[in-house]
Amino acid sequence: MKETKKFDLLILGGGISGMTAGIFSALANIKTTIIEERVCGGLANWTNTIVNFPSHISINGMELMERILEQVENLGVKVDQAAEIERLNITDKIKIVETDETIYEGDAIIIATGRQPIRLNLETDFERIHYCSVCDGSAYAGKKVLVIGGGNSGFDESLYLLSLGVNEIIMIEALENCCASESTQAKLCDYPNVSIKTSTFVKEIKKNLNGCCVTIENQKSMKIDMINVDGIFVFIGQHANTQLFRNIIDIDETGYIITGTNCETSVLGVYAAGDVTRKNFRYLTTAMADGTIAGLAAAKYIKENREF
Repeated sequence: MKETKKFDLLILGGGISGMTAGIFSALANIKTTIIEERVCGGLANWTNTIVNFPSHISINGMELMERILEQVENLGVKVDQAAEIERLNITDKIKIVETDETIYEGDAIIIATGRQPIRLNLETDFERIHYCSVCDGSAYAGKKVLVIGGGNSGFDESLYLLSLGVNEIIMIEALENCCASESTQAKLCDYPNVSIKTSTFVKEIKKNLNGCCVTIENQKSMKIDMINVDGIFVFIGQHANTQLFRNIIDIDETGYIITGTNCETSVLGVYAAGDVTRKNFRYLTTAMADGTIAGLAAAKYIKENREF
């Protein structure tokens, strides 16, 4: 028999937007819980060095998230991690979220489920394909890797791989030019053991004795090359975690939740915050701003509709 837990506010997702919402709802005296499918911190946990967060010249992503989580829990917010959602009903007045162990009931809900990396859409039996250099990069010290994706993530993660002692990096980008910031590109290009190939995509990945053989093709010259690498790191973008909410709330054609100025969705009592929403800029600071607004708006809604 599953335990039923009742709260004023249910927050789905323990990234920086969800935790910020929890801080502001708790300060508004709203009984709040955060339900996180994995561990709190989201994609920021994968970032080795954050240099655009006010008050910190430089800070490790996981360290920053741990500090915020400590503040959240200190305010009395109940945090349940490794809680996978099996069922939900967010259209009725009382919102219900059911995990494998617990049934949560709340008067309002904030969706802060964030994004996740886009997987490489290519069939292969090669297992050493990664999406996080912080998580998996240390195994490749002294080795050769392929990095797929020439955006900011691809360049930042490549710089981190080099700091771990990776011996050689080949980066490929399908577009004609890499879209990372010029300063980041300049840093990576200073390394003699890095080569960058644009207008290039992966055709095939075949496992071999030591690693894999990757067949790549240049879309301009139609030249095909085969390279041997020990591992592959993929940074080709991210998509919103909105599968649970399709056909329930308004979501745009790219999969992001449509919200109003107070982070409200198309369903009464349901708010959304952070990278899961449709927006022009996605940074930790913009996610925090969303979390602040959603937390305060949800608290206001709960108080105005509270039955005494």
